[in-house]
Amino acid sequence: MSRRRTCALVLSLLLLVLGGAGQARAVGYRYWSFWDLTGGKWTYATQGPSTARPSDGDVQGFRFAVSADSQDASKPRGHADFASICAKTPARAGHKRVALVIDSGTTTDAPGGEKPPAPRTVCARVPADATTAEALAAVAKPLRYDTNALLCAIAGYPGTGCGEQVATSRTAPPTTAKADAGAKDNAQGNADAKSEPDRHGPSLGLLAGVVAVAALGGAAVWQTRRRRP
Repeated sequence: MSRRRTCALVLSLLLLVLGGAGQARAVGYRYWSFWDLTGGKWTYATQGPSTARPSDGDVQGFRFAVSADSQDASKPRGHADFASICAKTPARAGHKRVALVIDSGTTTDAPGGEKPPAPRTVCARVPADATTAEALAAVAKPLRYDTNALLCAIAGYPGTGCGEQVATSRTAPPTTAKADAGAKDNAQGNADAKSEPDRHGPSLGLLAGVVAVAALGGAAVWQTRRRRP
């Protein structure tokens, strides 16, 4: 084996170790994310539903999925606009109408043994000072919260679990303080969200893999030199 081929083999093995370690460390959380429709595009909400106070004519969405942070979160699916969602709900003095999109996600993101309901839209007519959480409660009961005010279930889905950590095969995206803060506010309002594990520094598995590849490369080079006349 030539020295060039040996180096190529070692480099390939090292890339496999690094890539595998990145995937193994990917972590997400299974939860309901909260969105605002602005200019026809979904934007990750900067407040939680318990503190946000939408205006008459606003469109807001909820999506159940596994995601690492706000940059990785899945958006509500399908077309959404206030005129079509609230077409059959007339205005009333002292009240406002808020169009809600409730997307329970896919079977891939569902807790074991549960089947997500089909996505649906609904128009909530609530008092003018109502929060999004109150609008949701008016049209999508039962809601379930944990002791930290984290929204766990909409219309009874899912039946169990609440923001639990889930291992994924996707490479974990880089997180920032701004993104993490947005995810906390989005999921719970003013309550503290579950913190993500520290991702800084190499894992023991990664270091072990690098050492193994280095040892293999050294052995291959030694064999090459030994065979030379």
